[in-house]
Amino acid sequence: MAYTNTPSVRLRGVGTAFGRHRVFTDLDLEWGGGIVALLGRNGAGKTTMVNLLSTLLLPDTGHVEVLGHDTRTAGGRVRGLIGVTGQFSSVDEVLTGRENLLLAGGLLGLDRRAARSRTGELLERIRLTDAADTRVGTWSGGMRRRLDLAMSLLRRPALLFLDEPTTGLDTGSRRDLWAQVAELAAEGTAVLLTTQYLEEADALAREVIVLEGGRVVERGTPDQVKAHAGGPVVEAHRHGERLASVPTDGTAADIAAITGRFPADAEVSVRRPTLDEAFARLTGATTGPAAGDAVPSADHRDLQEAS
Repeated sequence: MAYTNTPSVRLRGVGTAFGRHRVFTDLDLEWGGGIVALLGRNGAGKTTMVNLLSTLLLPDTGHVEVLGHDTRTAGGRVRGLIGVTGQFSSVDEVLTGRENLLLAGGLLGLDRRAARSRTGELLERIRLTDAADTRVGTWSGGMRRRLDLAMSLLRRPALLFLDEPTTGLDTGSRRDLWAQVAELAAEGTAVLLTTQYLEEADALAREVIVLEGGRVVERGTPDQVKAHAGGPVVEAHRHGERLASVPTDGTAADIAAITGRFPADAEVSVRRPTLDEAFARLTGATTGPAAGDAVPSADHRDLQEAS
């Protein structure tokens, strides 16, 4: 779909601190529609950003504008236009799925008829109609997160904040939630996604913003971020086992030098870096944000040991 040039979010000169810890200093940032992924290590400012944009936190300095409204002077208006799904499930496990949605609808100001109608629509959308009248405490983690998402959609938000929505879910449940998010974006909802799964950002986002130390260190499409992060990766396998993945500076000489250090019987290939590897180069992380999800790398000494 075509995205508007009008920013959904605009930050100007934003400064935020917690005691002596300064998260943002004079930060300028804006983006428009579609799905935007905000990446960063723990402490980089991702959740603080979501809190600022959802009016849970006001900036110490500067201005935050969401959908054309200043969060300091028009916080109520902003809250009426957005939806938020946080890192942890906010559903009541004693209630049924339907009761959770009806209760949330009432708290959001929907009348009973509107709440019932919207609840039915959302249960069908997230494919939980069959389980709607069973206690949420008996549901799987993936079902609960889909219900979380549905609760954030009750007022049909123009902008949806998803703060690590799939943390702790299995691969199948994550992909199911991805499909729901992609469908919303295709229908015109702007989405800000923070995630520790870089595969998630790669699959969903039209734009990636990388935070490090409260600063934007890179932004662009997933492919642009990978390209900007450095040269290709030389990878070697032997007898089906990966020996090493080594970043290069992209020159033929460096690639040849690294390739020559592998054992003679190794199968060597050259590939583009993954988003995990690009993230590690940009932020100085030894792995991607989620331990165990990143591709291990090796330096030249590792190659000598492998031979």
